Amino acid sequence: MKKALTIILILFSAHAFAQDSLKIFNKSRISITSSGMEVLGGWGILNLGTGAIGWANSTNLESRYFFEMNTIWGAADFGVALIGYGGLQKQRKKTFTAAETLEEQKRIEKIFFINGILDVAYIGTGLYLKLEGDSRNSPIMKGYGESILIQGGFLLIFDGVMYHAEKTNGNKLRSFLEKHPITFDGKRVGMVFNM
Repeated sequence: MKKALTIILILFSAHAFAQDSLKIFNKSRISITSSGMEVLGGWGILNLGTGAIGWANSTNLESRYFFEMNTIWGAADFGVALIGYGGLQKQRKKTFTAAETLEEQKRIEKIFFINGILDVAYIGTGLYLKLEGDSRNSPIMKGYGESILIQGGFLLIFDGVMYHAEKTNGNKLRSFLEKHPITFDGKRVGMVFNM
């Protein structure tokens, strides 16, 4: 009887430890992503404001197109940040299982990795437009190209930093799950003992 009670207590304690650790991990993951959305939203607002002012006051066509594109990117960045931040607020209220936590972590890492690849494409597009604008003497191509170069450069740095932060956090989760292979599906508790 004592052995059965001891095993039950160990399993319950291990599950409580795992659940608390998962809550702490998810809180950290959400906090990292939330901070990123705040930075992206701030960048979007900055570009919306300076872009709109520059667009309205530019007499030079190239500058006008530059600020116009910055305004467009600012609106897009701010919109993405709002949507991302809103989704995180829903996650703050949710309790995640170990499998769900791992899946969310993989998803957010993948998003920032793919965004980094897209950022390189933006930079390439901006460079192409700028060079073509120079050779064709096209103010719209030059202005848009310069703006896209700057926006793509910022986003490449942003997504690179966010990917690194998320990957580092994810490695902590993967290490924890390897060391503490505890499962709980709402009805059953399980623990793996390596002998």
